[in-house]
Amino acid sequence: MASVSFRQIKKSFGKVDIIHGISFDIQDGEFVVLVGPSGCGKSTLLRMLAGLEDISGGEIVIDGKVVNELESKDRDIAMVFQSYALYPHMTVRENMAFSLRLRKADAAMTAERVAHAAKILNLEHLLERYPRELSGGQRQRVAMGRAIVRDPKVFLFDEPLSNLDAKLRVAMRAEIKALHQRLKTTTVYVTHDQIEAMTMADRIVVMHDGIVEQIGTPLELFDRPGNLFVAQFIGSPAMNVVKGTLHIEAGSAWVEAQGARWPVGHVGSGTSGQQVHYGVRPTDVTLAAQGQGVAAEVVVVEPTGAETELLVKVGDFKLVVTLHGRTDAQPGQTVWLQVDTHKTHLFDGQSEQRL
Repeated sequence: MASVSFRQIKKSFGKVDIIHGISFDIQDGEFVVLVGPSGCGKSTLLRMLAGLEDISGGEIVIDGKVVNELESKDRDIAMVFQSYALYPHMTVRENMAFSLRLRKADAAMTAERVAHAAKILNLEHLLERYPRELSGGQRQRVAMGRAIVRDPKVFLFDEPLSNLDAKLRVAMRAEIKALHQRLKTTTVYVTHDQIEAMTMADRIVVMHDGIVEQIGTPLELFDRPGNLFVAQFIGSPAMNVVKGTLHIEAGSAWVEAQGARWPVGHVGSGTSGQQVHYGVRPTDVTLAAQGQGVAAEVVVVEPTGAETELLVKVGDFKLVVTLHGRTDAQPGQTVWLQVDTHKTHLFDGQSEQRL
């Protein structure tokens, strides 16, 4: 196992800057997820760590050693790709053992490591099959097994679940997390899916346009997003955000937006009359008795069984409300919204930083 450090990492393709001086540390044994929209630089950063991309500036340090000039094979890392990257002409056993065979490792040790990894991943009954005879989830487990067999200092995962169906993705998320808890190997995982990030990570690194927007535990990012981008990226359904004017008067505060008064629990560094972005998560809004709270028109009702999602409209502002249980609300009906004032979020109207 090993710690990993990025020190002022930059990456350019020609004259185009892709990554702009990123710095952060990953602790020994930590599971860190790099998350962000497509094109934010997360996979490029992972590939630089793996030695598959050149570094334009800065240093990458693994276990206290600068690895900028080291070949990928000499970095003691193992990478699991989105495409599985299995050799079609080899059996599962041969695929898993291949990296050790390249190193001319002892045959008995190779067999022992393959058997150990196969047992961990429940692949023992598949060892003599070929990749074409496996399902997508089984292929992904073989790719993980090939990485485990190498016993690396760092595991790298590049969107490994993107090719799987929704149900299998949930199952594989749990498998990867359980695997990390068992092996305690430092893991860097790239995804654009913030649900994967929230459910798997010890810490999340949110990236956008080649910079780090915020680093923290899943609940830190969910409860106290540092800026508007993180607020709207983390959480599903996304946070409702409306632009308005902050008012502070006689010890109480609210935001005037779309002809309604939205209650505020904590104004931070905000001042009365300031233009702000007001945010509240769908789960922090409930339906109130008639005449209490903010009046809204129901646009769409989406029952899912245990919960009901409402799309409602206040002026031109559409927001999502997630209710526990069921509701009699119908499209076109007026409902009254009650906001949990302890869970509101304010961001500056210009800088979009948290107030």
